[in-house]
Amino acid sequence: MLVRMTTNADAPQTRPRRRAPAGAAVLREDVTEAIRAAVFEELAAVGYARMSIEGIARRAGVGKTAVYRRWRSKLHLVLDVVSEIAVLGLPVPDTGSLQDDLRMLYEVTSRALRHPVASQILPDLQAEAARNPEIAEALQNALQKGQEGVASKIIVAAEQRGEIRPGLNDELALDLISGPLYWRSVVIRSPKLPKGYIAALAHATTEALKAL
Repeated sequence: MLVRMTTNADAPQTRPRRRAPAGAAVLREDVTEAIRAAVFEELAAVGYARMSIEGIARRAGVGKTAVYRRWRSKLHLVLDVVSEIAVLGLPVPDTGSLQDDLRMLYEVTSRALRHPVASQILPDLQAEAARNPEIAEALQNALQKGQEGVASKIIVAAEQRGEIRPGLNDELALDLISGPLYWRSVVIRSPKLPKGYIAALAHATTEALKAL
């Protein structure tokens, strides 16, 4: 009778349990949000040119390594934060009339543009955009996508109600809607809108759109 000897080669093999890579870090969302908030505050306080990773980290209450784990440079950090504005979007008014939709859009946009932080950040980033194509593209997306997405829906709703004719020149219509308020709030930085300005602007824009 032959007795087979069991060798190590015959024994069932068990795979060694894989260990997580040493030093692997889980990026906490609360830390990420604190850094993003610190970017806006730092931009408003010192501007893009003087802003530093050290200053952002100090304001966020974290170490520099926490920032560098998420973004590899100041430029990429700012591009990410500015680009995020585009996806936040604005609420789409649904009042049942073009003029009231525009008035509500202007009220919300005006408050956003005239916020102390935004009013300091936007002019500084515009100056940087003239020198940096990446910032220019990110800023353009942030300013246009949210506003134009809402404005386009307002135009479509007005067409469906028969308030304006279908097939308007989209670019001209969007310029009429978005241009005046942006000019006054961001370009010439008027300290305060005149009384009744938003209502008058909504009326004038409505009449202009009807005339296209």
